[in-house]
Amino acid sequence: MQDNENSLPEENLENIEADMESDNKTENSAKTDETSNLNTLEGSEAKIKELNERYLRLYSEFDNYRKRTVKEKSEIIKTAAEDVFKAILPLIDDLDRAIKANENVDDINTVKEGFELISHKFKNITQNKGLIAFESIGETFDADIMEAITHIPAANEAQKGKVIDEVEKGYKLGDKVIRFAKVVIAQ
Repeated sequence: MQDNENSLPEENLENIEADMESDNKTENSAKTDETSNLNTLEGSEAKIKELNERYLRLYSEFDNYRKRTVKEKSEIIKTAAEDVFKAILPLIDDLDRAIKANENVDDINTVKEGFELISHKFKNITQNKGLIAFESIGETFDADIMEAITHIPAANEAQKGKVIDEVEKGYKLGDKVIRFAKVVIAQ
């Protein structure tokens, strides 16, 4: 029994030492967990700071892009008409010369001829810039390019729904209608 009693404290000592070692390991792992948590927290804060800086740079780049495109658009709008006006200036000069020349002319045919030349030149200039007048008389009414002013009774069945008269010509700039043709339709 004494052997058992002597061995018992040794076993208890070993158990105590093992418990202390496990407590130390637990303490060390807790310290390690705290350290790793601190490292993770510091890493997260650095990542957040980096992402925030990246966001601010991207936002300011986008804002600069937006301002630049607005400025470019306004410049394009200002200078877009310049090309058309440069093309029309010779026409204005021709009209001024025609008015001066018509002060002393007795023959009305030469006056008519001069204005027809100026009109022809003006139509050529506008066509070169993309302005196209479209015909509507005799065509079937199309609400996409025509505006009906009035309706009149049709003389025969073939005229129903067709344009009989054109009050104002319609114009397209490229594919876009910039002025609808004002027409009279037969019903």
